[in-house]
Amino acid sequence: MSLFKARDWWSAALGEGEEFDQGCLCVGDVDNSGSGHDKVVVGSYMGMLRIFSPHNSKSSEGGLADVQLLEVQFQNAIIQVEVGKFVSCSELLHLAVLHPRKLSVYSVSGTAGNVEHGDQYQLKLVYEHNLQRTACNMTYGTFGGVTGHHSLCIQSMDGMLMFFEQDSYSFGRFLPGFLLPGPLVYNPRTDTFLTVSSARQLECYKYETLAVATDAESRQDPDLPLKTGGKRLMPDWSLVLGEHALDISVPFFSHSSFHIFVLGERNLYCLRDNGQIRLMKKLEFNPSCFLPYTSVTDGTTNLLLGNHTNMLLVYQDVTLKWAAQLPFVPVALRVANFPELKGVVVSLSSDGHLLCSYMGTDPSFFSTPKVDAREADYEQVDAEMKKLQKFIREASRTQDILPKTDAEEDMSVKVSVFPNMDSPSVHATRVVQASKMTVTVQPPLAVTQDQFLLEPMGIFLFEHVYIFSGVPRVLQSRFSLPLALVCVQSSPAKTTKFKITVDTNQPPVDLNSIFKGNEFSAQSEDKDGNSLAFQFLSGAVVTVLASKTSQRYRIQSDSFENMWLVVKELVQRFDQHFSKLGIKDFKKSFSGPMPLQEYFLAVDHHFQLRVSAQQYQDLLSERAIQFRAIQRRLLTRFKDKTPAPLQNLDTLLDATYSQVISLAEAAEENQALLQEAFVQLRSSTHLLVLLLSLWQNLTPDQTSILEATLLPLLQDTPQLGWEESCDAAVSHLLRSCLSRSPKDQATSLAQTGGPVLGLPRDTVRLKKHITLLCDRIAKGGRLTLASEANVQVPAQVQNLAAPGE
Repeated sequence: MSLFKARDWWSAALGEGEEFDQGCLCVGDVDNSGSGHDKVVVGSYMGMLRIFSPHNSKSSEGGLADVQLLEVQFQNAIIQVEVGKFVSCSELLHLAVLHPRKLSVYSVSGTAGNVEHGDQYQLKLVYEHNLQRTACNMTYGTFGGVTGHHSLCIQSMDGMLMFFEQDSYSFGRFLPGFLLPGPLVYNPRTDTFLTVSSARQLECYKYETLAVATDAESRQDPDLPLKTGGKRLMPDWSLVLGEHALDISVPFFSHSSFHIFVLGERNLYCLRDNGQIRLMKKLEFNPSCFLPYTSVTDGTTNLLLGNHTNMLLVYQDVTLKWAAQLPFVPVALRVANFPELKGVVVSLSSDGHLLCSYMGTDPSFFSTPKVDAREADYEQVDAEMKKLQKFIREASRTQDILPKTDAEEDMSVKVSVFPNMDSPSVHATRVVQASKMTVTVQPPLAVTQDQFLLEPMGIFLFEHVYIFSGVPRVLQSRFSLPLALVCVQSSPAKTTKFKITVDTNQPPVDLNSIFKGNEFSAQSEDKDGNSLAFQFLSGAVVTVLASKTSQRYRIQSDSFENMWLVVKELVQRFDQHFSKLGIKDFKKSFSGPMPLQEYFLAVDHHFQLRVSAQQYQDLLSERAIQFRAIQRRLLTRFKDKTPAPLQNLDTLLDATYSQVISLAEAAEENQALLQEAFVQLRSSTHLLVLLLSLWQNLTPDQTSILEATLLPLLQDTPQLGWEESCDAAVSHLLRSCLSRSPKDQATSLAQTGGPVLGLPRDTVRLKKHITLLCDRIAKGGRLTLASEANVQVPAQVQNLAAPGE
């Protein structure tokens, strides 16, 4: 805690229940008074715009009404306010107000009053732009070196930079590899824009590069080929920060002191205009905002920095010069000049506490009040004691279940209705009640919340509305998660154990254009796009190689099961790529042989863990029975009036307990390995099904039947496992649609039951059936469920299948 506090020069509490953020504060001579004195402009997320001309709190007698020049309520939230020369053919300053879907530029003018009410101020709309995309923040400056007026640049929530030159829209550009918006600032010295991407790196884009890049309106999908003469947008330079940035500032005080300042979550960076780090300060606190405000000596910069411990720190480069205590956590800082005082620090909190302060040296010490040394009045103390005892007796006799409420409620509810409504994502033709949404993903992925209760909260017109109750409905919607969720781009591996080759009938495609875009924005080592590698979170690396001379693609890795996702994504993205190009005869295939031996390794590994789990279960049952038997013996000995010697039963009990704990821990560890093995087996099975469909050109219905046969379970259970379920399903296909003779198919139909499924002794039978399944599919067998109805059942089989008469 600092010894000194920021000296309160003027302060105000703005509204009640309003929220403010970094862009909601700006200072400047917004009314063009010509005196050079600043006004404070504050906008809130509730749409309230206020303009103040602060005076000293001690000398001002009118309070807030005396210093508040203007207050206007807008229908939309105010994201950011800025003061600049935003009107062409005018040297006056104007106010730019950014809403989520609108940019408005106003002129603020004052009229001298002839009565005691003082001057009157008006806010007039000069022009506005309706935005097609939701805005996040904006910056302004002399883009392209144009002097005399300022242009505006708005960053949308989906990564588009929209440029406005006064009352006209110039162009829009999408930032490459965009995920979430970051701070945005313009550097007038180099005519560049600075932002921090979701990859946690500082990126610099030249205005000239943005102007000649591909037009955003003509290229909505970054995966599509270029159709215009524009160039691909690339940053002029980038610097990896490794953390999220709270703010960026490009101050300009003198020709000898010009740098770029970036405030991170844990560090403060000072860069040169070419992206080289000049200095860096590691912060030992959580910062909230900062502001470079002056240059005292050549080559140095003074800056203000606020943190979450209510401190206002003054740094000269990385050296702490002063520290003062604030009454709140600041979210925005500005330095303003007022008629009575120059260099006032203007700070704003998230709940609307606006403070104009200066650095003082008067310490605020706490002095304890003097204690009255008079003698105690024992009669008064005794009377107070009896009064308190009476209150305690009455409170103890009270039998009320609910406490008595005071006249004033302890809690109040305030409702705020936002004027804009989101587009609905759930549509229903009838009134739905007690709706529940469940999100399910396959292991090893997980969700933070898998169930959502959709309460029927809404306002409806009850005319012609009928409620149908008692009829439950279940709707399903499948979606695919991005590949970047489980892997990152890596360097290609040269030597691997497993290899798969996919053939196509089209010329080779640049792999960078297939897999790049919003997911993978890093540059590949292979500039020709012939190789690409992905490293999964488990550490496995999968490499994709494109042949330069033929139409083949090789996928290779040391992990067989991890190749499935990459092969699947490669095939799907090929289909999407050639479909966009209008190629309808695109074909892909797998020439074999089927990697059954590699697949059987995953089957054997999973089976061995299931056998181990069963063995642990049997041993735990035996030790539990032994433990309970010893407990009964000891209990009998202890209850006997003349107890006999324990005969080391206590030692045996401790040893058995230790064995039970060890077996339980081993069984738990084996269960975790079993779940991991099943995930690997499921991925290997998906890969086998995909290769079979490419090998024999199976239809989607046939592929679904094959996938349901080889993956009958989503997970293992103690009662039923994958091996016996898959063996039963494969055996059914071999006896029905893949049978060699109609007689075998009819016999399969006549069999109404079978043995109870259980853990098999080994996997020899299962592997034999899977091999036979692949062989019959290769020889032309049809995977269909409708073929069973077309089989003519022989008479002797009909008698077997007919019910008893």
